[in-house]
Amino acid sequence: MREPVNRTILLIDVERFSRRDDVVQAVLRRTFNKIVDQTLEAAGVEATQQYREDRGDGLIVLLSGDVAKTVILRSLLTTTPELLHEHNLLASESAQMRMRIVLAAGEVAHDPHAGTTGGLVGHDLNQACRLLDADVLRSALAERADEHCVLAVSAPVYEGVVRHGHRGVRPELFRRADVTVKDGVLPAWIHQGAAPDRGPEAAAALARAAGTGRAAQASEAPAEPPATASAATPAPAPTAAPVPAPAPQQPSAGAVFHFHGGAPVIHGSLVGGDQHGVSGGQVTGDIVLGGTRAADDPADGSRS
Repeated sequence: MREPVNRTILLIDVERFSRRDDVVQAVLRRTFNKIVDQTLEAAGVEATQQYREDRGDGLIVLLSGDVAKTVILRSLLTTTPELLHEHNLLASESAQMRMRIVLAAGEVAHDPHAGTTGGLVGHDLNQACRLLDADVLRSALAERADEHCVLAVSAPVYEGVVRHGHRGVRPELFRRADVTVKDGVLPAWIHQGAAPDRGPEAAAALARAAGTGRAAQASEAPAEPPATASAATPAPAPTAAPVPAPAPQQPSAGAVFHFHGGAPVIHGSLVGGDQHGVSGGQVTGDIVLGGTRAADDPADGSRS
């Protein structure tokens, strides 16, 4: 016998396999092995990293220690259910297939003999097989009519991987189930199925429900008493006094020019600019420019 080495133990069993006739069993075995192939390929497991042993209605798969258990778990939780869903969507009722799956870890030795196949030996492997056959796991799958598989993990896998919440592995979706075996009680953690749907339609439904709830709360809420001005209602801001319109500008004192078709007449006593014929002093009274006096301006009472 070879020395025992640590392996990830993957056990898979087809539900109600022995109740099918031989033809259906052969079809199921081909489909079953194909699904296992694709599940391990999705996890990036190479052929050299696995050992398989056929059990008729199931498989024992030992994975090398350099295969991360996290990637195996993610593939078992996503790829396997999707592949089973695709198969069952098209298969007849007699060819429907559902699986019980156990992921464990421990020391396993290989004790081959000439002319025979198999020869796996190890207490951890025996305990994993007991989990696979436990009534609690069979009942969990039977209760989930709308799901295609059920997954349980052993204590080492739960403690070492699941409970830490690695990406894609949600520990809150696993519940503990104690399995009674020959030598005592064996703890296991069973996955509770897919997380609640959070797709666009579900999100819209949740939003509508939330809006309806808020509307109902608003309609049932008691009316609040009117607030007083001193408590809740702020005092009105003082009204600004009207701004008076600007007073019309008075004409500045100075010369006023009148043009009546003839020579311009300047009323007032201020002369700006050059002055011709006047030297110094202050000019008062009317100043007539040009040689002819303009006609009387009836508006200001001046005379010609």
